[in-house]
Parts: sequence; structure tokens; C-alpha cells
Amino acid sequence: MSIRLQIAAMLFMMIQAVLFFAGTLFLLLSPLSQEAMALMPWVVVGTALLSLPLSWALAPRLRARTWRREGTMEVLK
Repeated sequence: MSIRLQIAAMLFMMIQAVLFFAGTLFLLLSPLSQEAMALMPWVVVGTALLSLPLSWALAPRLRARTWRREGTMEVLK
């Protein structure tokens, strides 16, 4: 298992939690709250599908060699 995959797996859980909270909050505070029980599986699947590419894209940025090579000001370049 590659380092990138390991980092992405840990990131996936954190990103999934935040997106799930945001999706659930949106669902419960919107007029769609009447159908919340029917729409909740869609929130789970949707946030999981969004979390996968986000965690895969962010994983290389969390490697130590990236910080050594590009420095801490990489975001501002």
C-alpha cells in the first residue's frame, strides 16, 4: 500500500465527516427536511463520492518531502 493511499485514507474519513455534517445540516434546515429520511442515503453517497477525489488530491501535499522541497509558502505561489 502506497504512502499516498494511506494518507488519502486518513484524510477521507475527516473530509467525509465534515461534508456529511454540512450535507445533513443543509438537508435538515431546508424545505427538504420533510423527506429527510428518504434523502439521507443520498447525502451519505454524495459526500462519499465528493470525499474520494478531494482526499486523493490533498494527500501529496501532506508528505514531508513536499514541505522540504517546496517550503511552507507553496500555497501563495
